[in-house]
Amino acid sequence: MEDIDRKLLQYAAKVGLSVEKDFKHFDVKFFKAFDFLPDMAMHFSAFVVKKNFTRLTATSAIKNSIGFMFYNIFEDTIAARQTRRAIDRPHVRIFPFAIPQKIHFTKDTHVTHISISISADYLKTLLREEADNFQFLLDSTNNFLMEEIMTDDMLRTVNDIVKKEEPAALKGYYYRIKAMELLLYLLDSLRKREKPAHQQLSGRDIKAIYQVRDKISSSIDKPTSIAALTRIAGMNEHKLRSVFIQVFGMGIYDYYQHLRMKEAARLIRDEKLSVSAAGYQVGFENLSHFSRVFEKHIGKKPKKYSSEVK
Repeated sequence: MEDIDRKLLQYAAKVGLSVEKDFKHFDVKFFKAFDFLPDMAMHFSAFVVKKNFTRLTATSAIKNSIGFMFYNIFEDTIAARQTRRAIDRPHVRIFPFAIPQKIHFTKDTHVTHISISISADYLKTLLREEADNFQFLLDSTNNFLMEEIMTDDMLRTVNDIVKKEEPAALKGYYYRIKAMELLLYLLDSLRKREKPAHQQLSGRDIKAIYQVRDKISSSIDKPTSIAALTRIAGMNEHKLRSVFIQVFGMGIYDYYQHLRMKEAARLIRDEKLSVSAAGYQVGFENLSHFSRVFEKHIGKKPKKYSSEVK
């Protein structure tokens, strides 16, 4: 444990992150880090939260850096996946380090994550002609917060990064390539987003939209009415819909359906449920309708998906 704590503090000092004040709130179980300064840095860790608290993300030594935080990622035992709540499923949060973000931690929560910080200028040179598709990320004056549901490609790359077996040589190069691979899959997902007119988000807006997200995620077998969600958010329907798309990249109903299909896929893959049983458990009574929605969000019909994972 002392060795883990020492490595964490050394890395934090090197990349300009301030963790000393909040360090006492975490019981760090695992920590590994690689810096590719001045352009990029990556660390991955697992920890248990000792008390409820809120911290602000700190600025980074990397100029104009963007933070990509991949949460709830490398507990890949079947038991862990079966007990994970919908709102705890693997996801990515994206924001500029120059604008502090509030992150809330709950006592006794087990957190596993990969953090990648990368210079916006460096990312722009890597993207080259594709950079125009990501101006919402690359504009250093843009105050944004986005969250993306992790794809299977991202999860496979995460497992490559955090698995215990490491290359005997060129270790730093290996992890740099894997970090770039992870960002490739994420950017591919972000490129498909709906792109509403950008609006500045207040702390209250962000808190409210996550309360809406949590309500949707906690009841995936039955949709929550828009009227109920507007009451939770304290927003009118137009603002609720536009802020939700800005943060989560899709409309409220599409997000709800996507969560349902990810859960159905998990039930088929991990709990070995039949297609009909999985569909019924996430609230479908019509198997043909379930099959169409599943194919739209997962990319293949549920029977084909089932045959491939069992």
